[in-house]
Amino acid sequence: MTRHTAATPPAAERIREDQWHLEFLKVLQAHSVSEGDGVVVAVPDTGVDPHPDLRNNLLTGVDTVAGGSGDGQEDSNSHGTSMAGLIAAHGQSGNLGALGIAPQSKIIPIMASTSENMGEADDLAAAIEYAISKRAQIISISSGGASTPRLARAVDAAIAADIIIVAAAGNSPYEPVSYPASEEGVIAVGGVDRAGQHAAISVTGPEIDVVAPAVDIYSTSYGGKYSKGTGTSSATAIVAGAAALIRSKYPYLPAREVAHRLTATAIDKGPPGRDDEYGYGVIDLVAALTADVPPLGFESVSAPADADPSTAAGERQGDGDSGATARGLATLGVILAAGVGWVVVARRRRRGDDPPPRISR
Repeated sequence: MTRHTAATPPAAERIREDQWHLEFLKVLQAHSVSEGDGVVVAVPDTGVDPHPDLRNNLLTGVDTVAGGSGDGQEDSNSHGTSMAGLIAAHGQSGNLGALGIAPQSKIIPIMASTSENMGEADDLAAAIEYAISKRAQIISISSGGASTPRLARAVDAAIAADIIIVAAAGNSPYEPVSYPASEEGVIAVGGVDRAGQHAAISVTGPEIDVVAPAVDIYSTSYGGKYSKGTGTSSATAIVAGAAALIRSKYPYLPAREVAHRLTATAIDKGPPGRDDEYGYGVIDLVAALTADVPPLGFESVSAPADADPSTAAGERQGDGDSGATARGLATLGVILAAGVGWVVVARRRRRGDDPPPRISR
């Protein structure tokens, strides 16, 4: 749901400086604790171009729409490459090139919408099904729309598979939070500007869980270029990267506990406590990785049977489920022009309603 512009992209020599969100989120400090090693993130979008700053972390993917290369590694729109770069760009030697939030994580590229940012809800469902089959640990959905039965089933299956689902709230401030961000089990992401204040583009609502930088966000683009975007799409990819850092640091935490760690350590903004603009607040990468957050009493279902109990407990410390935090995935609607999020036409928390025929970013 990022609104990308056609502005002349910065060169590799200056892109890191233009990525203001890195300093804002203390990314380098967080990288001293975790860089996302061992975590796989699926990105259903417009495909992902093998950019020099990203290609080492790019796995073979798939196309669920026609017109691509078949392996998800083609993007003539830029949106998908930009989202993937925000999550996992490794940059180049000498601190050149773009840097992602989790530069040791891997990306499963999935072309689930066309170069015009148009796709069917069931194309996203197929993308989620593929991500499950490839054992992705996180699915980053920078789009929104309406629901179909197949997509609802795919979302349920992803949640049952302990996959973290992160989705954009939307870029139409007077509309409700978009689907699937509005659904139970999905982390709904809003946006803030350079000053850490609510981004004018960001949708508000009771489903918002956390917010992240969403204005003038620089990342990778097709053809080795760079892009600048504004919207909750970018914020969503950033939060997906944050989830990858946590999953790498605490590999035995259930998805809902990872979500809880994000919300419990977020920097409160606006009125005290959770609110409709900021959710629980702006994500704090360092705190999410290091804070002593009281657990919610869940035993880690994914810890190996021979894991040391004290170690598992230590890794679970501070995790659990915040009832309003994780929201389940559902269908999408219609994808708008490059970088814009899905049209918000979905009925909240209703699965199988007659959806608009398409989905939008």
